[in-house]
Amino acid sequence: MVVDEITTARAEQSNGQAAENRVRRARIVVFGNEKGGTGKSTTAMHVIVGLLREGYRVGAIDLDARQGSLTRYFDNRRIYAARHGMQLPHPLYRSVGRSELRDRYAAEEEERERLVRAIAALSDCDFIILDTPGSDNHLSREGHSHADMLITPLNDSFVDLDLLGRIDLDNYKMLAPSKYSEMVWEQKKRRMQRGDGSMDWVVMRNRLASLDSRNKRNMEQALADLSRRLGLRLVAGFSERVIFRELFLKGLTLLDLREQGTDVTLTMSHIAALQEVRTVLQAIGVERQVEHEVVSETAALDLPEPSRKML
Repeated sequence: MVVDEITTARAEQSNGQAAENRVRRARIVVFGNEKGGTGKSTTAMHVIVGLLREGYRVGAIDLDARQGSLTRYFDNRRIYAARHGMQLPHPLYRSVGRSELRDRYAAEEEERERLVRAIAALSDCDFIILDTPGSDNHLSREGHSHADMLITPLNDSFVDLDLLGRIDLDNYKMLAPSKYSEMVWEQKKRRMQRGDGSMDWVVMRNRLASLDSRNKRNMEQALADLSRRLGLRLVAGFSERVIFRELFLKGLTLLDLREQGTDVTLTMSHIAALQEVRTVLQAIGVERQVEHEVVSETAALDLPEPSRKML
């Protein structure tokens, strides 16, 4: 821990106190967990576009240079916009890869410095969004330590719930925190020691079942105990919808579908999905533009009044 604090201080000093002060003006939102397939990059992209459309200046950092899901999302977006003659909002963007140095301590310091430089380069933004890899490594832990808000997408199943803690199946209470939860706790302590303040941890429940079931109720009971024990907030996330996978190939989000030039035909499913996006954006205080788009899209479909109230 002492070594980490010393090297962190050196990295910050190397960028200058003025740069550090500028960095802290940006609100840093980190998307993280140690499991793939939970919709992390998809959610991050929708949050980025939601912030951009609200008028914020947004920076994005992809810490998963090997997989590069967020990077490919941006590439697909640029290609699609060029082909269709569209003006889509884009964030300022950086990619940070892992060090290839063989010495562990030298590699960790290089990764720490790379991330600090990337954040400093985006310091004039209102928000900086970090997408971390779905595995445990030093660079991911460094990213978590910068989170003013940590958003952890989680598929709504006990298999994925194990990411947060071991559950007693007799009463659905937490027996012990997971390695990931312990790591988050360590990064919270690092933030406090650096004077960066507290971390707001939000767990986003994806692929929620539309119908009530015993499994769904048991999950809610277990998550309620985890929320209390681990000090996190729960928000409803995205349902399992084909549209999210289709939009990735175009580089689009549900917030882009009103733009002239898109070749996506709006359906009731899209409107329902847009409501889910709005719920997530409300968790970080972005909702005005999204609410307007939900109303506009509903009106565009010329739905009867009772149907609109159901959305």
